[in-house]
Amino acid sequence: MTVVVDPGEPPYDAPPFLELRGPLDTRSLEAALDRLAARRPDGPAWQHRLRPHGPGLHTLRLTMGAPGEFPAGLLADLLTDPPLTGRRVRTAGASPLQLELLADADAHPGTGRHVEQLAWDWHGPLDPERFTAAWQSLFDRESVLRSAFDDGPEPRIVVHDRVRAEVVRLPHSTEDWASVVEYDRRRGLDPRRPGPLRVTVLGGGPVVSVTAPPTRVLLTYHHALLDDWSARLLLREFYRAYLADGVLPGGERRPDMGDYTQWLARQDTGPAREFWTEAAPPPDAAHSPLPDASGAPDTPASASHGTSTGTGRTRLRLTAGQTARLAAWAAGWGSTESGALQAVWALLLYRATGSADPRPVRFSVTVSGRGIPFDSVERLPGSLRNPLPMSVVVDPRSSVPALLALLRDRALDMVAYEWVSAGRIRGWTGTPDRPAGPEGSLVAFDGRPRNADDLAPELAARGIRVDPPETLGARTAFPLTLAAHHDEAGGLVMTVTYDRAQLAGIGGVLAHAAYLLDELPRIAGEFTTVAEVLELLSAADVDASADMGAEAETGTGVEAGTGVEARPTTDDGAESEAGDSTGTGTGTGSVGASAIITLRPSRKPGVGTVCLVPTHSTPRFRHDLLARSYRGPEALVLLDTPPDDARAGYDALRPLIDAGGPLVLGGFTGCGVAAYGITRLIAENGGRPPLIVLTGTATSAAELARLLESAAERAG
Repeated sequence: MTVVVDPGEPPYDAPPFLELRGPLDTRSLEAALDRLAARRPDGPAWQHRLRPHGPGLHTLRLTMGAPGEFPAGLLADLLTDPPLTGRRVRTAGASPLQLELLADADAHPGTGRHVEQLAWDWHGPLDPERFTAAWQSLFDRESVLRSAFDDGPEPRIVVHDRVRAEVVRLPHSTEDWASVVEYDRRRGLDPRRPGPLRVTVLGGGPVVSVTAPPTRVLLTYHHALLDDWSARLLLREFYRAYLADGVLPGGERRPDMGDYTQWLARQDTGPAREFWTEAAPPPDAAHSPLPDASGAPDTPASASHGTSTGTGRTRLRLTAGQTARLAAWAAGWGSTESGALQAVWALLLYRATGSADPRPVRFSVTVSGRGIPFDSVERLPGSLRNPLPMSVVVDPRSSVPALLALLRDRALDMVAYEWVSAGRIRGWTGTPDRPAGPEGSLVAFDGRPRNADDLAPELAARGIRVDPPETLGARTAFPLTLAAHHDEAGGLVMTVTYDRAQLAGIGGVLAHAAYLLDELPRIAGEFTTVAEVLELLSAADVDASADMGAEAETGTGVEAGTGVEARPTTDDGAESEAGDSTGTGTGTGSVGASAIITLRPSRKPGVGTVCLVPTHSTPRFRHDLLARSYRGPEALVLLDTPPDDARAGYDALRPLIDAGGPLVLGGFTGCGVAAYGITRLIAENGGRPPLIVLTGTATSAAELARLLESAAERAG
């Protein structure tokens, strides 16, 4: 759907009319108007008249039911970003874990919290129609993919009978895969809109040359409805559907999440409450990996490390050889790589206290949520992965194998109660002076379903090879999340996401973690004590003063002395904007003011300007693609002002407005409110308000360029 907002004729005091181009779902239109009416419950509703003008073209005229300005920009946003759903067929209660994830996402809108991504390369031919049909078949079969939360005070899960799978295809000319991934993460997913999973494809086609780059595929999903285990389950089912010409055999999956929540409701919480009350960490357990200058280990790092804000992200990697050695060493002591990672983290938390005596430390660990007596739970896609509290006493006189055994036994003890949510545990064990939400750190080791890649031979028979999918990491409610998984080469990859305001000096700690994971298999024997390992760490030539946040700002990688690769990045707002401003290179000059970026100059004087209005979720590369596709003579510019600030946008455009040439505003869904605000300011100051062209995110840059060309011809 594309919406063209026409301000009408002078004196521009009547509501504008909207041209609706594309397939129109009248239910979506009525729902959007109802949402606008709900914003003013005490006033009469605005009236509207819809008139068809042929296939895919309607005009919507509005009349004032009450004094006040009609929110045409918001209506345009709603119409270009409609829910892709059918009717509701049933509701089910949400699990406590799901409600906690939803509440945290609601409390931090626009931050990308709990939005996870899975990416991989597809080598060989890809039939676009079969690809899309296979995903649609999966949506039709899996009720979780047609689910969303309702808006009630105690949200329930609503299952719809039909949800269109969102598959976004981009050409290889987009080039910057990192920008595509970041854009899709920032775009996010609304768990109150059905379809908690989105598919993005870069490149691909039914005929592929030998020299063509591989097709890149990205799954983006929301933790409140799907976890990483689920995404991998669904990916395998997608391959089955693709191999079956796009149709997944069989009916709707049961049991589903509705059956699971019913099972949860039948559980006796008495034994679980007793267990978690006894296992609760003591109030003085250390949880910060950073020492404080005053000796208090739990003071936020920003107090002594500057005022950096935003989210930092660093990737550490052990080589395949290092990983194999670590796994063999851990197995020799009855543990696992996951247990070794937890032991290293416990050592670093203890080290941050500066104590020479036994001290309790605490952090959280993720469990798959599938070690429970529920039929077929290992094949159930849903939100089951659960962060649970872990606490141990680290004694410097105790041996490292003893610490591994202690952590292993704690993990085994909690298996029977891994269905209990972290929020419920905090409710049972919390004290009035403790924070209500998660604190400290989360250590997550990737758990994967069995036989996830057993279809490789059948895909190979079709000339297709797919790389193992890689989890890209998500922002969680914890100040620091350390997520580990194995890559295709057998290396152990650790993605660390952290709050730079609280953990600005975390770089040295992460270097120490990498050093210990590499060195412990070499040095830690049966009688090696914790104190000896910490002494070795202090003496080791590891650059503890390096701050990964600072390295991330330069965009450079580092190599730790142990051979461990570290690739730091950030996704805080300021840095992302700096990265986007370089774009892919269609123009960097400015017109009239530094708040306007010229994407392409006009081809002759006096023909006017097409101005793109930014949104929080639209990356620079999409505007650059549009500039390459635009064929009109007008100048094409991009506002470089805050996306929600209409006044700043108007001020930036004043030189162009005063010059008197034709002007058109345009962009992708989400910029409607700001664009319409700019037109109203132009009208209030005696100018001619421009047309606004707004389209959905699935519209290609080339198609939006064509629509803007048509609008510019009208404006001229």
